[in-house]
Amino acid sequence: MEHRLEVELTLSGPVREPASLGPLVERTATEAFERTMGSAGKGRLSDWRLDGERLFVQFESEGRRPHQALLAFVRRLSETLGREQKVGVRSFRAPLYRTQFELSAVPNRKIALPIPHELTHEGKRAVLELTDLPEAALRNNWVDRVVSLVKEKVDRQNYEGKEQYWSLLSSSPQREMRFALDPTEEMLRRLWVRPGPTKGKWFLGPTAAHLLRTMERIAREEVLDPLGFQEVVQPHHDSFDILLKTGHLEGLPGEFYYVAEPKTRDPVAWERFTDLVKITGEVPREELERMVTGPTAVSCYAQCPTIYWWLSGRTIATESLPLLVYDKSAVSNRYESGGRHGLERVDEFHRIEPVYVGAPDDLVALRERLLERYARVFNEILELEWRTAWVTPFYMQQSGLVGLDDAQARIKGTIDFEAYLPYRGTRESSEWLEFQNLSIVGEKYTDAFAIKTQKGELWSGCSGIGLERWLTAFLAQKGLDPDGWPSAFRDYAGKLPHDVKFL
Repeated sequence: MEHRLEVELTLSGPVREPASLGPLVERTATEAFERTMGSAGKGRLSDWRLDGERLFVQFESEGRRPHQALLAFVRRLSETLGREQKVGVRSFRAPLYRTQFELSAVPNRKIALPIPHELTHEGKRAVLELTDLPEAALRNNWVDRVVSLVKEKVDRQNYEGKEQYWSLLSSSPQREMRFALDPTEEMLRRLWVRPGPTKGKWFLGPTAAHLLRTMERIAREEVLDPLGFQEVVQPHHDSFDILLKTGHLEGLPGEFYYVAEPKTRDPVAWERFTDLVKITGEVPREELERMVTGPTAVSCYAQCPTIYWWLSGRTIATESLPLLVYDKSAVSNRYESGGRHGLERVDEFHRIEPVYVGAPDDLVALRERLLERYARVFNEILELEWRTAWVTPFYMQQSGLVGLDDAQARIKGTIDFEAYLPYRGTRESSEWLEFQNLSIVGEKYTDAFAIKTQKGELWSGCSGIGLERWLTAFLAQKGLDPDGWPSAFRDYAGKLPHDVKFL
């Protein structure tokens, strides 16, 4: 692979002895390439010139890209010039960075990038030219990240329409369906619930709230407590730094609710806003935007990112492994846009998230115990008709991890639990509700957050328990009348509250 980097360095003053600069530049460049390339490539200084206080250099390389050599060159050159001629390197930029690399497939449409560039390809060989890169881009390795982004976009094009591999693992026996209506519509008719004052949210009255808390109690007493999970209570807002490490911010930025803060709480500063509210009886949005910051955090739909933050940079003692914790305090928020429906697809919901961290073998064994506990709940307490499926995201597919006949290929990944909803149609033709999942993600997050153990590998995983979805799956199959509910669930639910009567 061939690469070319053109750089303009701004010096802090004129070079006192220009004649001595040539040998210094060439020697420093040679040393920089030797130090950064090693046996992984070769590079050279192909051109240079001095124009007043600006030094222009051109690097070319094969194998490794030359920006690391550039950083070593700038550091050493600045030290030497400062010592010998009282001149340093004030700043630098790259008018052009040209790099070649191989793609996994031929792009089937144009690749868009948010920075100045030109991208061409011949077959799978891509040529990327980035222009006017600032110093920070070279120091912070933008080039390799852009190359990775291009490869990812080509891979996504290649896997469009099959981003999630699905394979049936198990099915419960078919059960008699006692209900055929949309449970949310029936709860609305009975005044158990009411759409919230903002989109995608619901107010649950006493009976619906009682049933939701019953699901929470079942999850805690039948799944989490027997396996030794302990509760933690975490903040509801996730910082951008956390989500950069987990990958959520680059993967799903359109699904967050973003958090803004007042610029001040000084009543005098807010006087114009409050006066406008009193006069107009409306929210003065322009004035509000002036008085609040831009987004500073997000209200995340998952609890695991902040749990990983809690563990970040720490070494977990062997005696505390596997670490088994869960949070049920955070209200989950996820922007669903036009996909909202009933209680099962909402913007605000209630979720318990167990997170587990430990040795790979321990997590595989834990997954089996979790599957057994979930099966007991869904078969013996809720008496659902349900199934499990192995799902593999596209990025794991392209790594070849789709060999479902090979047990080794199913160590990392996700198991989805799906329930039949009679009101959607037949078992064969309708979309089942994904109401539970169980994942092992390997070292993805333990590495990202520098979470360590005393010895061996450290993996992690999680298993989101969506209480509204448990409730929807149950009511869709069993109905809203307690006489049709399984006895084990009735024992958990106990006496239902008195519904509020409205005139």
